[in-house]
Amino acid sequence: MTNRCSKKVIVVMPAYNAEKTLEMTIKDIPDNCVEEIILVDDASSDKTVAIAENLGITVYQFDKNQGYGANQKRCYTEAIKRDCDIIIMIHPDYQYDSRLIPHAIGFIEHDICDIVIGCRIRSRAEALQSGMPLYKYIANRFLTFFENVLFGQNLGDFHSGFRAYSKEVIQTIPYQKNSNDFVFDSEFLAQAAHFKFKIGDIPIPCKYFPEASSINFLRSLKYGLQTLLVMAKYMLHKTHLAKFDIFGPISR
Repeated sequence: MTNRCSKKVIVVMPAYNAEKTLEMTIKDIPDNCVEEIILVDDASSDKTVAIAENLGITVYQFDKNQGYGANQKRCYTEAIKRDCDIIIMIHPDYQYDSRLIPHAIGFIEHDICDIVIGCRIRSRAEALQSGMPLYKYIANRFLTFFENVLFGQNLGDFHSGFRAYSKEVIQTIPYQKNSNDFVFDSEFLAQAAHFKFKIGDIPIPCKYFPEASSINFLRSLKYGLQTLLVMAKYMLHKTHLAKFDIFGPISR
């Protein structure tokens, strides 16, 4: 693939059982938008890997399920090895609109943001009409409000699966110290706030449907509680009442 922007852009996809949606997600990525697409498969039991290989993208596969956070760690490590300038992380479940990748790139390319997040929630009606369960909407609004207050941000959605990062973000944040579970995302944005990166968001259509990956109520509850714990750690670290490794420098 040939990238028409001035930066080297790599898309990474943390994948698990995405055989029904992977091709649609990739085909919606605009032509000549990215240099390479990397998929890391978390020991899927379906044909995700075979489909990805047939599509000609770069594939890495875990022999055993490692978790969403571990998957992202491998994604970013492989992207940085390629000396890229911008990394786009998008779930391969067709829940997020990959046609908007060039817009996210632009905000980083022009040094407006270091991190761009796809915001699924422009209005309550739109979010719920997209199929977002009511309990997820309520939890998202609750967590996002307090994260904005604590981290000094003004984002519409802290919990999106569409994200763009400059290489400086990936090279600075000690993401290898983060959880291998879903709370990896919350830890990453807390770290980004701690290291004072410029974080922005763009509206992105979102679709909830049976084939799209989504954690159930109990996993969502666990994720929410873990996110609250991340916020508590951030506050304690910032006020020098305690020290946490995830807010320290990368171990060399």
